[in-house]
Amino acid sequence: MASSMLIGILITFLVIVLVLYLVGRLPIDGRTKQVVQIIVIIIGIVSLLKYLAVF
Repeated sequence: MASSMLIGILITFLVIVLVLYLVGRLPIDGRTKQVVQIIVIIIGIVSLLKYLAVF
């Protein structure tokens, strides 16, 4: 049980990092890029909190 939760957390973290990297590579305006990065971080934090059974 604990190992599957740890794997889920690790995969979620890696997906967040990958999406943030890809957003950083997009040729869009700096302000828009910041907004997208904040949205990705918020979604990632909520997803990680679900794995930790906070929600």
